[in-house]
Amino acid sequence: MSFSFKGPRRFFLLHVLWSLALVWIVAFSATAWDFDRLQKTEQQRYGSVAAKLVKDWETTLSSALNLPEPDKLKRINEFFNRRVRYDTDWAVWGQEDYWATPLEFMGKGAGDCEDFVIAKYFSLRELGVAKEKLRLTYVRAKIGDPSSSITQAHMVLTYYLTPDAEPLVLDSLISEIRPASRRPDLTPVYSFNTDGVFAGSANRPAAPVERLSRWKDVLNKMQAEGMEP
Repeated sequence: MSFSFKGPRRFFLLHVLWSLALVWIVAFSATAWDFDRLQKTEQQRYGSVAAKLVKDWETTLSSALNLPEPDKLKRINEFFNRRVRYDTDWAVWGQEDYWATPLEFMGKGAGDCEDFVIAKYFSLRELGVAKEKLRLTYVRAKIGDPSSSITQAHMVLTYYLTPDAEPLVLDSLISEIRPASRRPDLTPVYSFNTDGVFAGSANRPAAPVERLSRWKDVLNKMQAEGMEP
């Protein structure tokens, strides 16, 4: 019996082939940054060590592209927590509060909590994680034992599987990704992403991104670097 593309069988096979093509197109478009250009930029600005880190970043993104989302979170969280040093803006940039792009962050090889969160956010977006699932979240972090009343400003990246789900917390100071209920040391203040600024646990932005001038500056700098936010 010979096999032929006829009738419903032909339609089914064509449908399967088209579906596979769409999957390939989506996967290919998820890594849209021109990493050759990004590495050259990093080499010119910061030298070969920084350019190598960007190359390793590209490799990490490529290897994580087809992983389930929980594994993407883990892979990106570990990459930056292990490869980039935590330090203050005064030590890295000589000013009190500077928000770096991922290229600036890796170029210096160091940064504070905002820089880690920004790099993780855009890495996960590049891997196809929907922006609706990700928020850069300002918190008050408790210092010392559980009874301490001393807190300091801090930023973490939060991931929501669904709009009403308990978020997972990606922190530059703790390698393990934990649900918010296991981070009683953190009290959220507000959050934001490229859609806008959110108050509390609201699912809709309470204000446009223009309200955060440093965030807007990061988006503009990334465009200039060839990394469309």
